[in-house]
Amino acid sequence: MQIKLKECDGCLLMTHIWKNHEGSRYCKYCWSCHSDNTKAQKPTVKSIPHVSSKRKKKDAEYSKLRKRYLEEYPICKVHVKNCTKTATDIHHKHSGSERELYYLVQSTWLPVCRSCHNFLHKYPKIARDLNFLK
Repeated sequence: MQIKLKECDGCLLMTHIWKNHEGSRYCKYCWSCHSDNTKAQKPTVKSIPHVSSKRKKKDAEYSKLRKRYLEEYPICKVHVKNCTKTATDIHHKHSGSERELYYLVQSTWLPVCRSCHNFLHKYPKIARDLNFLK
């Protein structure tokens, strides 16, 4: 069965008509936006904070430690193809569920350039073999 496309009176596009109302034709989107029918309108969603206050404190501490760490270790430790040799990122050796446990432990960090960091995440098996990922 083929659906006939008709012009929507709301957006003026040729589309599937969702509702005929008082002589006007509306697509699903236009009907939900322009109707007085509360059932057709999208429900409002309360905004949820993206990070908890506990996580926010941890991230602030990480930011300070990260800056100091990169000043102390400015050279990339990985050196793969296209390495810029200047550390701009911190690679966390622990991933998955362990990452949170070692998030602020500097002995598990590795100063890397963006190119090397991308490489480590793109090829996790090689990173594990080279002991850059646990």
